[in-house]
This record gives sequence, structure tokens and C-alpha cells, in this order.
Amino acid sequence: MSQTLEIKTTSVGRRVIVELDANRLERLASNLGFYGLDFLKSIDRAERDYKAGRVREVGSLSELRRKK
Repeated sequence: MSQTLEIKTTSVGRRVIVELDANRLERLASNLGFYGLDFLKSIDRAERDYKAGRVREVGSLSELRRKK
């Protein structure tokens, strides 16, 4: 059985606001692999890096592709 995902979006300038039902958010997160063991381990590593100060701020995701 297929269900549609109802998403309400509003945009203000460069900001996009997305609104959806909490149960469907849980299902979407699961389908995207956010509850997978590898993803959860990467979150733990990221928290350790943040606490150790091994982070840097970026203005946009495109900065991550730029060479140093």
C-alpha cells in the first residue's frame, strides 16, 4: 500500500520552512537511513570531534567541495 507524504512548504527569501506530520517524519527518517547503525555511529564520531574542537564553520555546503 502506497501513501503520499504531505509536506507544506513556505519560503521567505533564502529560507524554506517545511512542515509535516511527526509520524511521517519518522517514516521518512527511517527510509533515508537515519536510524541505521552506520549513521548513528557517524553522529557519535561527529559529537566527539565537536567536543574536541575539530570543527570549522562553513557558510554553505558548496564550501565543502572546495579544495584547501
